[in-house]
Amino acid sequence: MVKSTRRTRTAVPVLALALALTACSASGDGGGGTAAPDGGGTAGSVLRVNWGGFPESWAPGAEMEAGYLRVPYENLVALGEGSEILPVLATAWEQTGDALTLTLREGVTFHDGTPFDAEAVKVNLEAIKDTPGPYAGPFQVVESIDVLDPQTVRVNLSRPAPSLLTTLATRAAPMASPAAIADGSVAQSPVGTGPWAYDAEASTPGTRMKFTGFEEYWGDEVGFESVELYAIGEDNAATGALTNGEIDLTDTEVSQLATLEGSGDVDTLTYPAIRNNPIFFDRGPGGVFEDVDVRRAACYALDTETLAELEPDWEVRTQHFAEGEVGYNPDIEGYPHDLEQAQELYDAAGNPPVQAEMLATVFNENQMQVYAEQLGEIGMEITVQSAPPPQYFTEWNSGRYPLGLGGNDELTPYDWYSAWFAADAPGNPSGVESPELKAAADAAVAAGSDEEAADLWAEVTRIISDEALTCAHVAGEEILAWNTGTVTGVAAPSQPWETNLVDYRALRPAGS
Repeated sequence: MVKSTRRTRTAVPVLALALALTACSASGDGGGGTAAPDGGGTAGSVLRVNWGGFPESWAPGAEMEAGYLRVPYENLVALGEGSEILPVLATAWEQTGDALTLTLREGVTFHDGTPFDAEAVKVNLEAIKDTPGPYAGPFQVVESIDVLDPQTVRVNLSRPAPSLLTTLATRAAPMASPAAIADGSVAQSPVGTGPWAYDAEASTPGTRMKFTGFEEYWGDEVGFESVELYAIGEDNAATGALTNGEIDLTDTEVSQLATLEGSGDVDTLTYPAIRNNPIFFDRGPGGVFEDVDVRRAACYALDTETLAELEPDWEVRTQHFAEGEVGYNPDIEGYPHDLEQAQELYDAAGNPPVQAEMLATVFNENQMQVYAEQLGEIGMEITVQSAPPPQYFTEWNSGRYPLGLGGNDELTPYDWYSAWFAADAPGNPSGVESPELKAAADAAVAAGSDEEAADLWAEVTRIISDEALTCAHVAGEEILAWNTGTVTGVAAPSQPWETNLVDYRALRPAGS
């Protein structure tokens, strides 16, 4: 029985958690008060947020969820309504097929005092490009980076990349201190330009991370003077901490809603945040999934409708992109569950032995077990190996495992293709790409932002589906719960498809 296909929380030492919560209560309860001397929120106010754990690494290019990243870090640009590009650390930009030139905001410093300038942007983008993982894919188009002057940087492109600005707005591209990147300390101690700076001395390793108001912050005043992130891993414990007033906001699961809704001081909301799908990695010559009919057989054997019945917050889809998004193709039917069709395809391929491992972790192991059982119905032997999240994020798409299941949060078809399916994509360890797919992608890239580009990218999506490079698409919702007696302003984020996210800057202490 699937209990959670999105997240199965792990336990946190109770004593350590109790000590951390006791310590934070002395620093303020998140209620009203007077303005802080530096204008950085209400004096003494603390926003206490739980996302269930901490990133293994805070370095740019590493996998980290948005709820963590967007406390200390900022991006060059942001996405507004209708995917409008808005200025953040970059104030202006000009893009051609050959380059993206950015004008940077003046008077910005990192939390360690390092100036934010063109050299810092160069260091960050090069670090992201060189870090293995899906975020590196869209940045492979970057040929070189020129520092034109302290406030101007030119990103030279090997081919047109009309969605690059969108990529720069996502969690793929936070800006961190180049000094912290150089000495490696950024992995455990984030150093950004945001309104809150990491305070290692006030934090409890593995339990609580404290971020205090940054006096030299360049932007608008925020509501809370400091933010504390917690690692309350077990759902019932997180619910108890919220209803008892020990934390102000947490992500949660469907199983907790009845308890939360019975509390008068708690409110909840949901927003679409998660897209995942299995990907067949070992499809090179002699690979387990080299034969397209073997991949198609596996896709027909997978039953996402059963998954959605077990976990009702999953929505079954035929493809990665939703209607209205560039890349969506209305002609794609996907692979509806059909065991007879699956067996026929597998038989036609000669029933080659498929014995493969999938790497799983706490938040997707149950879903993978369901998929492994379904593939077993046509004779494929799939075993699921469990690993802690740090190992999972490093290895699941490295090529060590013939197939894997992971979140895909790419917003544009160029990013999706570049991350997983191009011959040089970091998420394509086989290095195999069909001539048909490459030709379609090249045509879409060459179209840039022309009117025909959307149709060309829809064709790329169709080929990926027809070749069964991935399938069994599902989309899930993030559920946020918060204490209305301590915090106001909670709303679904405008930044699309980001997990564990709230607009921290819009939050205010209740009664302030």
